[in-house]
Amino acid sequence: MRRGRRIAVDVGQARIGVASCDPDGLLATPVETVPAKDAPAARRRIRAIVEEYEPIEVVVGLPRSLSGNEGPAAAKARAFAADVAKIIAPLPVRLVDERMSTVTATHGLRASGVNSRKGRAVVDQAAAVVILQSALETERVSGRPPGETVEVAI
Repeated sequence: MRRGRRIAVDVGQARIGVASCDPDGLLATPVETVPAKDAPAARRRIRAIVEEYEPIEVVVGLPRSLSGNEGPAAAKARAFAADVAKIIAPLPVRLVDERMSTVTATHGLRASGVNSRKGRAVVDQAAAVVILQSALETERVSGRPPGETVEVAI
């Protein structure tokens, strides 16, 4: 397992959830929810978070269907990851499968007693935590970084 903090991003239509982990990669925690409507502002905010947390990589959730196919949401996540990769290069950006992350996060919040109205404000952060925790576990088990690297065109 590589040592170093990571940032995870859950790209949604209205909001982008952001999470981080400790330098040992043991525990993912929520950071903030970034409004997604203004894409340039959202990318700038992600860059500022990266500058503040100084991670070894950024992990972006890739929403696939249960069958593994990619639809419009996956295309949006890929485009966002490519844009972020350009502005934070040479820091690596990785796409990781995030199937069911929002569902898992929603169930976890409800089980914790967070109602649906308040939950909307934090579900994206919770989904980013689920994505990051899954990526950390994958790396711990396999010994390799999870997902696929986003290539930056020079």
